[in-house]
Amino acid sequence: MQIVETLNEGLKRAYTITIPAKDLDARVDAEVKKIAPQVRMPGFRPGKVPANLIRKMHGESIHADALNATIQESVDKAIRDNNLRPAIQPSVDLNEDYAAGKDAEVKVSLEVLPQVPTPAIDSITLERLTVEPAEEAVTEALQRIADGQKSYDTAPKSYKAREGDQVVIDFEGKVDGVPFEGGKGEGMAVVIGSGQLIPGFEDQLVGLKANDEAVINVTFPENYGAKDLAGKAATFDIVVGEVKKPGETKLDDDFAKSLGLESLEQLTGLIKGQLEQELNGLTRTHMKRRLLDQLAANHDFEVPPSMVEAEFNQIWAQLEQEAAQEEDVEAARAEMEKDRDEYHSIAVRRVRLGLLLSEIGQANGVEVSQQEMNMLIAQAAQQYRQEDRQRFAEYIRQTPMAAAQLRAPLYEDKVVDFLFDKATITDRKVTREELEAAIEADEDGHVHGPDCGHDHGHDHSHDEKPKAKKAAPKKPAVKKDAEAEAAPADAAEEAQPAKKAPAKKAAAKKEEAPAETAEAADKPAKKAPAKKAAAKKA
Repeated sequence: MQIVETLNEGLKRAYTITIPAKDLDARVDAEVKKIAPQVRMPGFRPGKVPANLIRKMHGESIHADALNATIQESVDKAIRDNNLRPAIQPSVDLNEDYAAGKDAEVKVSLEVLPQVPTPAIDSITLERLTVEPAEEAVTEALQRIADGQKSYDTAPKSYKAREGDQVVIDFEGKVDGVPFEGGKGEGMAVVIGSGQLIPGFEDQLVGLKANDEAVINVTFPENYGAKDLAGKAATFDIVVGEVKKPGETKLDDDFAKSLGLESLEQLTGLIKGQLEQELNGLTRTHMKRRLLDQLAANHDFEVPPSMVEAEFNQIWAQLEQEAAQEEDVEAARAEMEKDRDEYHSIAVRRVRLGLLLSEIGQANGVEVSQQEMNMLIAQAAQQYRQEDRQRFAEYIRQTPMAAAQLRAPLYEDKVVDFLFDKATITDRKVTREELEAAIEADEDGHVHGPDCGHDHGHDHSHDEKPKAKKAAPKKPAVKKDAEAEAAPADAAEEAQPAKKAPAKKAAAKKEEAPAETAEAADKPAKKAPAKKAAAKKA
């Protein structure tokens, strides 16, 4: 076997591997001898079938297996001998004119992970903005719970419905006078002003009394879930069964007991604890972004283009989904295209931060334990049907890249916690509004002026959405929570070649489904969402 490097440029590597025909023949001979004792053929005693007949019967498949195994071993050897860390699965191509009895020439191309410079983590300084739950916020939360538990009392038949009342209706929807599927229902309770139904419907219930009949005129939203109804004018023939007025809910011990608690004091304590947890989450989000900004500003190194492209494609797919929900889809997409380069810079930043966090974690012994991994799998499995959860768990455990993607957010948070422990942190009490404004400023991005402290020789853009011009249509925003700051921190380490990475050109005549298709077919199906009534929001 001969391995010759043909490209060594930046993070790109390429090799030509020549596998002598005699080596493949020797491997085939060895395999024939290995299976001969198990071969059964009429007219021959077990284990006495001649080797030439075994070759005639199974030679093609044996040769294909030998070729693929030898190619895999040679790719592994090239990676091992050159101390490479692949960023993605290597591309492996067998020469087009290969045939049994000839030398095999294999071209291998790949991108490698960069040598990340020793991270500068000893001089990190951060400010922690803390907020105490306000009493009025606790009171408002209690009131929202009370409103959610609100009871309704039947009003007199002469009573006219108003905002906040509950109206029980039978209805039948029509488009161009023709009833449509899913547009009929009985005994549906609607609270006027709740936004439960499509725009304009609830407003027309105001003033109706029990036993009234009416025709509601509405237009389905352009982005309505049922495509055959989207944007169309419709009428709903309704009959009011009864009108109910909201009853008064007292915030007292009896109310708390109706929720399964002992007292109003216990309920208040729980609410306050939830608010503290929420505020602590906002504090962490702000502090994490400031940490990542410092890391991004102080570290600059080349990143694999393939990883950047994958991250960019993920960002772009999210933007496409958000643009599809806008009233003017074409304008939203045009706005996206204007900022394509900026979104690409965001992808570069995320990949660089992911590699940097991975390097910090590995250098300092940060790990996700098997127990933590089992908990992640169990949580993720909840989105599947009961009968598919075990199959999902097996898929994760058998698929290194899927496991890495599931593990990555927790791993990143553990690295961030490690860096918080290393950092010099000062505390400052602020209001919730001030904390949210600070996070909003993060999302609006930073202006890179001459005194911003960044190296302008390289791109250090942040993960925030580019700021929309005032006259421009609303722009879809890249998700900007803390978990979206960096590409998966440890996924790159799982991008080693799979143990069976066949050449792109099939070595055997047998056709196989692409790996992606096979993986998709093996994944359990998610729960199917229940259908909504046509009158309700999509």
